[in-house]
Amino acid sequence: MKRFALAGVLALGFATTALTGPAFAGDQFVDQTGYAVSGYDVVAYRTLAQAPVGSAQPKAVPGRADITADYNGATFAFASEANRDAFLANPDYYAPQYDGHCAYGVSKGGKVPGNPHLWRIVDDKLFLNITKNVVGFWEEDIPGNITLAEGNWPGIEPKPASTNPIPGYDSPAPVSN
Repeated sequence: MKRFALAGVLALGFATTALTGPAFAGDQFVDQTGYAVSGYDVVAYRTLAQAPVGSAQPKAVPGRADITADYNGATFAFASEANRDAFLANPDYYAPQYDGHCAYGVSKGGKVPGNPHLWRIVDDKLFLNITKNVVGFWEEDIPGNITLAEGNWPGIEPKPASTNPIPGYDSPAPVSN
């Protein structure tokens, strides 16, 4: 029953947009900060100790407004020039899966925002999810949900990026130097 309720909430999220929706560029999800992944450093995730399934992950590392790179129609911010250089050398490795959209949402067939603090690296790929409740559903069967998402992604990838805000999240802008 809980899953059907979640599916309804996700479906409602796909059908609605905020009155003052976040900006987006290309297919990459970009929120009101104007940055991909809300301005957090995607390279820094690789240096954080990953928590066990069922536990909260460490907070993402804020990027800096003066250390950026463009990829997939969006601007990514980084905590250091070394991280930016690593990203530029292999952006596909560091960029989140599904253009920064929620991995569980993609497994259910749609694009909803990914929260930069609700992350997990699986098979050397960065995945984001939208809410703590959704993380619980995704973690019930991570391999199965990734398989579903991979099957769904080719059909939904060409659709525009989500314009919905991240629920319950007030994303800060990258740190100025």
